Amino acid sequence: MKKSLLLSKRILSAAAALVIALSACACGEKDNTAKENGVTAKAPASGTAGTSGSSGASSTPKTEAAAEDKTEAADGAEAEGEAATGDAAVDDADLSKSFGATDDIACGIMGDVAEPSMEVAPGVFTENGVDEVTPMANLLTAGEWNDNDNWGFFTNLINSGTITFPAFGIDPTNRTAVHVTDKDGQPVANASANLVADGDMVLWSAVTDKEGNAYLFAPSGEYGKLEVKISADGAEQTAEVTSTADEQGGQAKADTPMEITLDGKTDLYKNTEIMFIVDATGSMADEMLFLQSEFSAIAEEVGTDGTKYSVNFYRDEGDEYVTKCNPFTDDISKIQSLLNSESADGGGDTPEAVAQILDETITNGSWSEDSVKLAFLIFDAPPHSETEDTLKTAVSEAARKGIRLIPVVSSNADRDTELFARAVSICTGGTYVFLTDDSGIGDSHLEPIIGDYEVEKLYDIIIRVINDYRQ
Repeated sequence: MKKSLLLSKRILSAAAALVIALSACACGEKDNTAKENGVTAKAPASGTAGTSGSSGASSTPKTEAAAEDKTEAADGAEAEGEAATGDAAVDDADLSKSFGATDDIACGIMGDVAEPSMEVAPGVFTENGVDEVTPMANLLTAGEWNDNDNWGFFTNLINSGTITFPAFGIDPTNRTAVHVTDKDGQPVANASANLVADGDMVLWSAVTDKEGNAYLFAPSGEYGKLEVKISADGAEQTAEVTSTADEQGGQAKADTPMEITLDGKTDLYKNTEIMFIVDATGSMADEMLFLQSEFSAIAEEVGTDGTKYSVNFYRDEGDEYVTKCNPFTDDISKIQSLLNSESADGGGDTPEAVAQILDETITNGSWSEDSVKLAFLIFDAPPHSETEDTLKTAVSEAARKGIRLIPVVSSNADRDTELFARAVSICTGGTYVFLTDDSGIGDSHLEPIIGDYEVEKLYDIIIRVINDYRQ
């Protein structure tokens, strides 16, 4: 995991005083509170919930007010060498590593203190005598959370009333998870999965991932017999669904995936299609610069063999344009040129043309049949409330086509935007990505209501997520 420290003004302004304090001390026992790999694991956000599944989430998410208290505590830290609390916490080991100081220097032995080591930034500038890290797009920090992998945690959030759905018409609560394997116990990827009511009414369709997992969702309403039908390579298997929600009604069920064995199997996809859907309004300058600076490096890291990209932009009614879409291509220089020619402008109000861009790129977009399909939705504002039908169609079509929607929620987003983003990622088998304040770049970022997570560079998360889904 890449370091996200040295990005806070509070850390740098307290550093010099801390070095002086350390140089006066006798050699003694050092502070053993160093953070693993130099990155702080985040605590949960507001509300109460039970423990999570695979990621070991905390059972008591912190409130946004607590986060503000944490920041105030960091700002008020003593300059006499006390480590600031919260995100700005700095221990002896981190400080020595950051400023190139040896253990001898820290214990008061004479020596030359090396220049500050800013390995995560290209340089510093000085303002009023205080060194600050130059904000750079490639330093954007983020976290990732997969609600489908932490379904027990998610259902406790729902059933406690901490969060509610639907969000702009998208309701991920009535989930039926399936795990499909062949007769040898191996996962069956790219199989068609359908949730069917009364024998012939298809409620939801999805495509199994490379681990054989698919997620199906029953819209609210009264249904008769519910079944899951799985088909691949001419083989078909049907299994009855016992329940999609608790008997209390209106609550999510912590379901155990249905295990389905299929005689047939499918081949893994050799090709991958990666789409970037970007909010290009005025508040998105940092994120736009990130893509302009880092896209070519991401493509080089991922590799171009069998991989195509598409970049698409949207703003809102009354702006220079509402949507601007481009086809898939393996020409990296062409994608880079499209990115470089775009700027963040327009907007002005909170809702943006999210429904319109999803309608063009997902519902009516040109995707290959035999490819892993990923769509990164990079945005900071919710859709218009009157576009629910368009949104529901786009999300259900994404699930049917096997397009994994991966929202990247940016600065100044509100809780409605978070819940919408999490809903679309759950319903399409994607994952939820969100920017954090750790980089010190841009405006404030909303702390999501999730369990513990690790802060990483956004660059690293995008590459890791792509590789997680590729076959």
